[in-house]
Amino acid sequence: MLKPLLRLLACLLLPASAAVGAEGTDAGFVTKAAQAYMIEASTGTVLLAKNENQVFAPASLAKLMTMDLVFDAVSKGQISLDTEYPVSEYAWRTGGAPSRAATMFAALKSKVRVEDLIKGVAIQGANDGCIILAEGMAGSEDQFAASMTRRARDLGMDKAVFGNSTGIPDGRSKVTARELVTLATDLQTSYPSLYSYFAQPDFEWNKIFQRNRNPLLGMDLGADGLATGFTEGEGYSIVASVQRNGRRLFMALAGIASDKERTEEAKRVLEWGLTAFESRQVFADKEVVGAASVYGGTARTVDLVAKAPVSVYVPINNPDRLAARIVYHWPLIAPVKADTEVGTLRIVSGNRMLREVPLYTAQSVEVGSLTSRAVDALLELGESLFFSWMWDKSEQS
Repeated sequence: MLKPLLRLLACLLLPASAAVGAEGTDAGFVTKAAQAYMIEASTGTVLLAKNENQVFAPASLAKLMTMDLVFDAVSKGQISLDTEYPVSEYAWRTGGAPSRAATMFAALKSKVRVEDLIKGVAIQGANDGCIILAEGMAGSEDQFAASMTRRARDLGMDKAVFGNSTGIPDGRSKVTARELVTLATDLQTSYPSLYSYFAQPDFEWNKIFQRNRNPLLGMDLGADGLATGFTEGEGYSIVASVQRNGRRLFMALAGIASDKERTEEAKRVLEWGLTAFESRQVFADKEVVGAASVYGGTARTVDLVAKAPVSVYVPINNPDRLAARIVYHWPLIAPVKADTEVGTLRIVSGNRMLREVPLYTAQSVEVGSLTSRAVDALLELGESLFFSWMWDKSEQS
């Protein structure tokens, strides 16, 4: 009876403690960014987290969501790279040459191929390219922006809101550093061939030559994307990905004081992420991670396994002790089928949440006899009452 109770306590108390850890930074590293989030791609290990769930205006980083919708439509065959869209007066005036902002200088009333518009946005951060795509794909920028927010929800970006395709300040658009890393990850993993546009060094349109706006591409980092942003009052931001020596990192930084400092800080954070960690296997393939309690079954527990080896990245110097906890809705109710996702393994280093891994049942548990179900009911009642008493006592203290 004690073991199921301890699992129940862990299930209910862990989320609160994990949230605290997620707001901190690594004890050996401090970033100048107001918001920061960085992960190692193959394991999903969180290497750096600072105010990663705090919303801010995305500025030009909103264009990454515009690209996500365009890449998705191209990959599904809804549009092609040769599809042409007209340059409306609104797109030309708001995002083109008259705007004196980031633009690909698309000519008024001309038509531009989707591939060229993608290059304009991915390489030059072109506002006119975004609006032309939005109007061409959705009929209006407002309708396209609504699709951007819906797409964000599909990706698990629960806080993000997009009011337009460009990130031009509108008082509504918002996003978090964690969500931007989620978006960058989707762009690179779901559309690898289209993602490569972000790394192209330059693009010429309408006889105007422009270099890629990403300051990291010319450095010896292994950078291959993505974008930068700036919002008055909130500072400079960047979303980047690097791949070096078989290791890929995704990073988002925001709230930096200057353009120069953004470049320097992004380089410093990424270099640290590439050199200060090593991989450590926590559980082997199909290794039993733990067990979950089962109510009313032929067995009172079921083994839990991950579907692949579980590894994390830990600091090379002075690594904190790793802790792993199983979280699930206690108890499982028989019958329980094998290979069913029922919980999560949460791996913590010190006070930092490193990663979460889905756990699956290793075997089936059939419905037990009437007698065994009656005994389980009494045990569940006793444990629930005992925990309620403990909870009431803690509330009163």
